[in-house]
Amino acid sequence: MVGGGRARGVVAAASYEARQFGVRSAMPGRTAHRLCPHGVFVRARFERYREVSAAVFALFNEVSGRVEGLSLDEAFLDVSEAVGDGRSLESIGRTLKLKISQDLGLSASVGMAHNKLLAKLASDYDKPDGLVYVPRDGVHRFLDPLPVRRLWGVGPRTTEKLHDAGILTAGQLRMTAPDVLVDLLGSSGPELAARAAGIDDRPVKARRRRRSVSQETTFGDDLTEPDQLLAVIREQSRSVAETLRSKQLHARTVVLKIRSSSFSTLTRSQTLPGYTREARLIEQTAEDLLQAWLDWHPDFAIRLLGVGVSGLVSQPDDSSWLRAEEESSRS
Repeated sequence: MVGGGRARGVVAAASYEARQFGVRSAMPGRTAHRLCPHGVFVRARFERYREVSAAVFALFNEVSGRVEGLSLDEAFLDVSEAVGDGRSLESIGRTLKLKISQDLGLSASVGMAHNKLLAKLASDYDKPDGLVYVPRDGVHRFLDPLPVRRLWGVGPRTTEKLHDAGILTAGQLRMTAPDVLVDLLGSSGPELAARAAGIDDRPVKARRRRRSVSQETTFGDDLTEPDQLLAVIREQSRSVAETLRSKQLHARTVVLKIRSSSFSTLTRSQTLPGYTREARLIEQTAEDLLQAWLDWHPDFAIRLLGVGVSGLVSQPDDSSWLRAEEESSRS
């Protein structure tokens, strides 16, 4: 469990094991300790969460140019363009899930459907490692058995009212007469019935700013010499820096991605003391990350290498980026 370690602390996140004891996010730490006295409580590491979030969203942006972020690790992706090119929704979701696992070593729940409401419900259906597709002709089959509390907009009080009226599932809500729902819930009744029918016409809106810039190369033959890797890093760093300048962005964190010949993938990152968009500083940081990895892997064969940056801002609110760039110019 993250957080909740002090008497007046609050649980920020709970593992699925802890949830079996009734622990949930936003619960007072005292209550969580009482419900799960043998649980392990750890402090939050928000900087690390932001770094991993940037890596996850970078993968999202590889799949689609239209990404609407919901939280650090959750987003809607509009993949209609890829589907229009002949790929199936299921294959896109399966590929994304595999990339998150291979590149970041994380499990992910992927929900696929023709609208946001159904995709969100599908992603929640089989956590923490689900892959659920809701086809157009299977909407009622998927929704009807779900408890009404699973629908957006149905909180504890609304759930209680629906239960008192004998409406326990989404299917029962969908088939309830509109006038009955208006009497029961007011003007929101028919809207909830529409959700129970899987109706949602909201578009995916790419509201969040760009989270990362990266450049990676997959080699035809595995690279086995450090000088070869350094040459690639130099070119990738220049490309990343050019993108930052063209987009009027500055970065705080440099990320190195390595995939070995055995398809094992890892990422290493370093947060800088200030913001930068200078190729030399990005290159030097990536080289340091590579050297730290090489110290532990003297015999290597690299299939893919990538350099990226995250923690992006259009204009730093202080002069810290100047110090970083000055450091670069002096090196």
